Amino acid sequence: MSTTPATVDLRSDTVTQPTPAMRAAMDAAPLGDDVFGTDPSVNALQEKIAAMLGFEAALFVPTGTQSNLCAILSHCGRGDEYIVGQMAHCYRWEGGGAAVFGSVQPQPLDHAPDGSIPLAHIEAAIKPDDAHFARTKMLALENTLGGKLLPFDYVQAATGLAKSKGLQRHLDGARLFNAAVAQAANTGGDARAEARRIAQCFDSVSVCFSKGLGAPIGSALCGSREFISRAHRIRKMAGGGMRQAGLLAAAASHALDHHIDRLSEDHALAKRLADGLAGIEGFVVEPPQTNIVFVDLEGAAKARSAELLAHLAANGILATGLYKLRFVTHLDVDTAGVDRALTVVRQFLNT
Repeated sequence: MSTTPATVDLRSDTVTQPTPAMRAAMDAAPLGDDVFGTDPSVNALQEKIAAMLGFEAALFVPTGTQSNLCAILSHCGRGDEYIVGQMAHCYRWEGGGAAVFGSVQPQPLDHAPDGSIPLAHIEAAIKPDDAHFARTKMLALENTLGGKLLPFDYVQAATGLAKSKGLQRHLDGARLFNAAVAQAANTGGDARAEARRIAQCFDSVSVCFSKGLGAPIGSALCGSREFISRAHRIRKMAGGGMRQAGLLAAAASHALDHHIDRLSEDHALAKRLADGLAGIEGFVVEPPQTNIVFVDLEGAAKARSAELLAHLAANGILATGLYKLRFVTHLDVDTAGVDRALTVVRQFLNT
């Protein structure tokens, strides 16, 4: 009797299930009421991530979208604007929240091929102090961006430019620890030290626990105590007070303790997948720097792209194809799963 192979879910690193050890940490978590500020597990997580990244304070929130919203609305007011990349999550993929809820205008700029926004373009986009213009108040960067590691010298230069122009600097670090692990591999350093080095270029940093780190839910926003106090008020207005949130905070805390270094395994699996796909006719693969593999399809493969996603799903391989074919590795994917995905792709193209 044959058995159906388990699904290999490569849609995103948000699909992970809590590990048994994480579930045990959640079960053992002491709880309070976070709206009253008395949940010890939430307070411990906030102190941990703030100290790890070198900030005075942090705020636990349900999602990275809410974290970015709290950051933008805490740095900017009505009639202000923030400079941001065209493909940045807080501009393109978060429903226009800053504009809708805060009347804060984004000023999107095109990215260079490495994911950076050219410094000259940033400087040119800063508006003069004139009633005709929105007030430019903030620069937002994302690292990683589409799985790409922003070069650290660029991060220093861009945030230095912003500071010299009086702008606040926010990092959407949803996958900050993927960036840190990749940067540490390049420098021979420690991932936690690299995460702190990146974070300290900014006035505020958002970190997601439910992506590469594998927690079921939650992000944290880090900054000064004054900034976090403002963000706390925004979180309340946005419905982010979660009462006995320590169950979730304990999962995030466990992830910080146990799931940072293992991100290198996800990066290695992404490279294995990319190397296998690169040998297939019609597949133009962007070499991954972290855990995300993008593929452009050409020729006959492109003509059958919709069929390909359906074939993959029918054979237990899940991927996305919103604007490119995308595969994301994570802690619930192993070598056997990657190799099975490659086999299913090859089978489709041979039919």
